[in-house]
Amino acid sequence: MRIRLLLAGILAFAAAATAQTPTVPELHLRGDRFKPLTYGELTPEQKTLVEHLLTGERGTLNGPFNVMLRSPEMGDAAQKLGAYIRFHTTVPTKLNEFAILITARGLNVQYEWAAHHKLALAAGLNPAIIEAVATGKKPSGMQADEEIVYNFAHELVNTHQVSDAAFRAAVDKFGEHTVVDLISTIGYYHFVSMMLNVDRYPMPEGAKPELKPLK
Repeated sequence: MRIRLLLAGILAFAAAATAQTPTVPELHLRGDRFKPLTYGELTPEQKTLVEHLLTGERGTLNGPFNVMLRSPEMGDAAQKLGAYIRFHTTVPTKLNEFAILITARGLNVQYEWAAHHKLALAAGLNPAIIEAVATGKKPSGMQADEEIVYNFAHELVNTHQVSDAAFRAAVDKFGEHTVVDLISTIGYYHFVSMMLNVDRYPMPEGAKPELKPLK
């Protein structure tokens, strides 16, 4: 009887100890030049960034965040800006994804292109438009708002300037607030693209690069 009580007590203690042990999240980080970090390696500031990412609207650490963890205070500020640009911008989703693809193509960012190719299709962007951007050509058959965004983003990404005609068309169509949001999308994804390119961020397992070199 005593042995049974002793065993029961031991099992109860073990169960209570297990229940009180905090769950360590699997980060599933990827990287090349920047080694993927484990949760046990993180500083308190890095853990804060991870928590904000995993409990936020993204729910993932894919993309530039393994790089951003090296500067977690900057990374936390940047991910908040990125969340606005992804989920709360005044630029319509289809057009926002269009601008991101133009940026990814201009900087030749394979991971960014692959991720936002899928999102652009889901948002309703014509596959033929996406294919044209991938091959470095101006898409044909664009709707009026798509052509305005294409002209604005293509000029800004490739010449680092925007002509009066492209600027005026964008402001007349969308208003200054949305035009500033559009500029912010292009700028933020330049920032992200540079991190991914410097890291040589790997494609997901089994995925192949979609962008071919432009002649």
